Amino acid sequence: MADGCHWPATWINPLPGHRYDDHPPVVQVMLNSPSNESTILTGNKEDGRSVSSMDLTGVNMRLPLLVYIAREKRPGFEDHKKAGALNALARASAIISNGPFLLNLDYDNYVHHSRAFREGICYMLDGSERVCFVQYPLRLDGVDPSDLYANHNNALFDANMRALDGIQGPFNLGSRCLFRRMAVYGFDPPEASLQRTQQLNASDDGPSDQKIPSTYSKRFGNSTSLIDSIPVAEFQTRPVYDRPQETVADPRGPVTLPSVAEALSVISCSYEDKTQWGEHVGWIYGSAKEDVATGYRMHNQGWRSVYCAPTERDFFRSAAAPINLADRLNQILRRATGSVEMFFSHRNPLLVSPNMRALQRLAYLNHSANPFTSVFLTVYCFLPAFCLLSGKFIVQSISATFLAYVLVLTVTLCILTLLEIKWSDTQFVDWWRNEQMRVIGGTSAHLGALLQGPLRVLTGIEPSPTAKKSSASADDEEFAHLYAVRWTWLMVPPITIMALNLIAVAIGVSRTIQSSSSEWSEFLGGLFFSFWVMIHLHPFAKGLMGRRGKTPTVVFVWSGLVAITISLLWVTLKSPSGAQEIGGSITFP
Repeated sequence: MADGCHWPATWINPLPGHRYDDHPPVVQVMLNSPSNESTILTGNKEDGRSVSSMDLTGVNMRLPLLVYIAREKRPGFEDHKKAGALNALARASAIISNGPFLLNLDYDNYVHHSRAFREGICYMLDGSERVCFVQYPLRLDGVDPSDLYANHNNALFDANMRALDGIQGPFNLGSRCLFRRMAVYGFDPPEASLQRTQQLNASDDGPSDQKIPSTYSKRFGNSTSLIDSIPVAEFQTRPVYDRPQETVADPRGPVTLPSVAEALSVISCSYEDKTQWGEHVGWIYGSAKEDVATGYRMHNQGWRSVYCAPTERDFFRSAAAPINLADRLNQILRRATGSVEMFFSHRNPLLVSPNMRALQRLAYLNHSANPFTSVFLTVYCFLPAFCLLSGKFIVQSISATFLAYVLVLTVTLCILTLLEIKWSDTQFVDWWRNEQMRVIGGTSAHLGALLQGPLRVLTGIEPSPTAKKSSASADDEEFAHLYAVRWTWLMVPPITIMALNLIAVAIGVSRTIQSSSSEWSEFLGGLFFSFWVMIHLHPFAKGLMGRRGKTPTVVFVWSGLVAITISLLWVTLKSPSGAQEIGGSITFP
C-alpha cells in the first residue's frame, strides 16, 4: 500500500484508514511477468538423483501478469464511481504493462470462449486503425425460463447493435468491451493510409501532436512514466513493418518496485486535479451512463466501433441477472436517466461535430430522446379507460378512411416486425417480451427519468433507488427473487393504469347492458384497446402479486386509493345535471 503497510487482501474488517471508502492506493502483484527461459520438468529416481523428465521449451506454459489495483478513496474526494475506477486502472496499467488494448469486464462477467480476445484484436489489427472499441454482446445466466422481464434483451443485442454496426458502430454498453488505448486517451483517429505513410517516412517519432510532450502534463498529469508510455502504446497497434526497430520487441520486463511506486502515485485522489481526465481523456465523468458518453466522445472524434457477435458461440456471459421487478425497473431508470442527461447536456446529438455520420447522429438522438416517448405512451394507456368511462370512442365517427388508415398502419408495423425478427434471427417470444417491457418501463422508469434527469443536470442531485428488499429465506425455491415483491415508487403509474382500466371495463359493461340504446361498437372498441394495454402490463401484474401471499400491504393500499378516487370522480361527473347538492332522506321499511 502507499503508506508502506501490507494490504491484508480484504475490506471485511474495517480499521481507521483502511475501509472500503477510506483507504490509500493499493497495488498488489499477484503474478509477475513471465520469463522467456525454457521450462524443464524434473523428477527423482529411486536413488534420489534428479533427472529431466520433460522438456517444455517449445510449449508456452507462462501465466500472464496479474495485478490487483485499488485506487485511493478519501471522504473529501469525489471518486466518480465506475468511470473514476476505469481511469485509474488505465493509468496504472500503462505504467505496469502498457498493453495497447484494454478489456473492460464487470465483476459478474466471465469469459465463455477462449477466442474472444483473438477475434476482438483481429478487428483492431486487420487494417482497421480507426476502430476505437469492439463491443461484445451479453448472455445471462440465472434468468427464469419465461424471461418475464426481458433480461436477455435480444432486441438490443441481436437487432439494434447489429444495425448500428453498419453505420459507425454500436454504442459502448459499459462492459464486455475491448478498447484501443489511444482512443481512451482522447486522441483523434489516424488519417488515411497515404497521409500516414508520408508522415512516417518523414519521422519515426509518431504523430505530430506527440512531438510536444510539454502539453501532455496538462492533459494526462505530471507522471513522466505515464507520458513516456503513450508513444509506445501507439506504436504497438501498428503493423510490425510500420514500427521503429526498437518497438518491435516487448519492452516490458518484470514489475519492479519503482514502477509499483509510480503506479501508486497515478491512482491517488489528487492526481487528476487540473488535468483532462474524465472530460476529454478516459471515461467521461458526470453522467449516469458514462459508458454511452465515452463511446459518444469517440464517435464524435471520427472513430468507429465494431460489434463482435458470432452466432455459433457466446464469448462472455454474466452470472447475475435482475430478475426481480424492482431491480429491473431501477436498472431501466438509471439507463433512461443517462439518456435524458445526454439530451440536456452539451453532448446532445444535435450539437455533434461533422466527424460523426448523419445516421449515427440520428441513432444517438433516438437513444437520448427515447424516454420522452413515455409521455405519449402513458397517455395512450389511459385513453381506453377514459373512452369506457365516458361512453365515447377515441374518434367521434368511424369512417372508411379512418379504418383504411388504421389497417395500412397495422399491416406496415406487422411487416416491419416480421422482417426485424427474421433478420436478427430472434424468436417471436423474445420480441414480445421486449415489447411488454417497453410498455412497463415506459410507463414507470422512463417517467421517473424525465423527472430525475433535468433535476440532476440543473442541481447535481442524484436520487438513489428506493426499493425495499423483501425477506426471502434461504429455503426458497429456485428463482425466489423473481417472486419477491419490493416496493418502489416506480410502481405507482402502472398500478394506476391497471386499476383505472379494470374499473373502466366494469363500468362500461354495466352501462352498456343497462342502457336502452346500447352502443356495442364503441364499447367493444374501447374494450379491445383496454385489453391490449393490460396484456402488455401482464408481467408487471404477475411480478406485483408475488407468491404465497407475500405482496406488500402498500400495494393493496395504493390499489384501493386509486379505485376509490376513480369511482368518486366518475360518480361526480355522471351525477344528474339538475342536482346542485347531494342529499336526501333514508326510509326504513
